[in-house]
Amino acid sequence: MAEIESKTLEITLKDGLVEIKLLPDVAPKHVERIVKLASEGLYDNVAFHRVIDGFMAQTGDVEFGNLKLGWNKSRAGTGGSNEQNIEAEFSKLQFDRGALGMARSQDPNSANSQFFIMFEEGHFLNGQYTLFGQVVKGMEFVDKITRGDQANNGSVEEPDVMLKVEVK
Repeated sequence: MAEIESKTLEITLKDGLVEIKLLPDVAPKHVERIVKLASEGLYDNVAFHRVIDGFMAQTGDVEFGNLKLGWNKSRAGTGGSNEQNIEAEFSKLQFDRGALGMARSQDPNSANSQFFIMFEEGHFLNGQYTLFGQVVKGMEFVDKITRGDQANNGSVEEPDVMLKVEVK
């Protein structure tokens, strides 16, 4: 795998720009995947389909979560990219406010394209999910993402989207 230099992921939300420091030294395969999908424009217009107040906002379903191309509310959160799943890259980093983690199924090696941003600390995720980035600017805009229905595992009826996702 080629050496990945430290990059910033910029996510434009309805309320402003969020800057995320990617951590290739911690999770090189996950950072490489995020950079690839973002560079191809696949994250643009993808919904925050699962948002739980006091916990996290989940997005990145490039298969069923794009509000302009193939939005499927009933399937959002079940899809991924055309790439193979990624093996877990657990670290000793803590899931604190602003941490980016890779979403997955019960299988620790099933991460693909979906990820989440922590609203608050969630240390119960430490060593269970791959942490690959940290919000360094614009967390106040993440805080404004529309929350989902607590009774329905955070499912969002009319979700906010990542308008544009770029790697700098």
